[in-house]
Order: sequence, then C-alpha cells, then structure tokens
Amino acid sequence: MDIVHDLQSIAVQEQTLVFPQFDADRAWQVGAYLHEVAKARGLAIAIDVRTFGQQLFFSALDGATPDNADWARRKGNVVAHFRRSSYAIGLRFQQSGGTLADKHGMPVSEYATHGGAFPLTVVGAGVIGSVTVSGLPQRQDHEFVVEALCAHLGHEYGKLALAKA
Repeated sequence: MDIVHDLQSIAVQEQTLVFPQFDADRAWQVGAYLHEVAKARGLAIAIDVRTFGQQLFFSALDGATPDNADWARRKGNVVAHFRRSSYAIGLRFQQSGGTLADKHGMPVSEYATHGGAFPLTVVGAGVIGSVTVSGLPQRQDHEFVVEALCAHLGHEYGKLALAKA
C-alpha cells in the first residue's frame, strides 16, 4: 500500500461521493444496502449511518461484537471532528508519526483513526454525517463503504476504488 496514493485516491472519493440531498429514508437505503451485501458475503460487521447528532441506521450482523459497534462510534467521531474519512486521517497520522492524542489531545476511548467511516456530504451543505462499517481490516472497511456509496450515487466503483494493496 502506498500512503500518498491512497490519500490522493481518498480525496477524489470524498469529492466525488456527494449526495444531492440526504434524509432518513436515504440513510435507511444506504444502511440496508450495506446490510444485504454484507449478509450475502458473510461479513461479521457493524453498520452505522448518522447525521451529526442523530443515528439513522444501525445494524450488527451475525458474528459482529459490541467492540465493532464501539469502533464504529469512535470512527464516526473522527469524521465529525475532521470532516474527512477516518482512513484518510489515520493515514495522515501514520505518515507524520503522530497520534490524535499527541497532536489534538483526543482520547482513544472516543476517537479511532482507522478506516471505515466516510463523510456524508450533501451539495450546498457540506459534510453532514458519516457512514461507518467496522469488523473488517480497516482498508476493507473503508472500501466497503465507498463501494456502497458508489452504488447509491451512480458511480462506477472500479474507477474510485483504492489501488490493490
């Protein structure tokens, strides 16, 4: 994996995967899509779709643990704070050798800079929430969310996917 290339690719993903509008029905559609695909693939994950301050969809598939739900919450907090994907923030810290605690005094009990939380961005409003998956290796968590957002927004996932590691 090339951190610089992944960061560039994530920036393109974040600029491209923008909703014209977003509401509770759309949150349910995105969450249900993630749930059905995860179930078909036999993935033991937690899925969280939220606007800042309100959880709109949550599901834990068979095999997911309470830790997965907590990781999803902590990753979503990173998106809420930085308005960027948790994977991008984690890669930036990996690149610089720092941590959230070192650089921002943010406790690991509340924030996780691991892949899987992606910003929900709406035209004219900016980042309003996050879509989060937890239970896979972090890069796969990130890409699973991107794949689902591509399906909902009509983008070809192959053009936005991170390069094979």
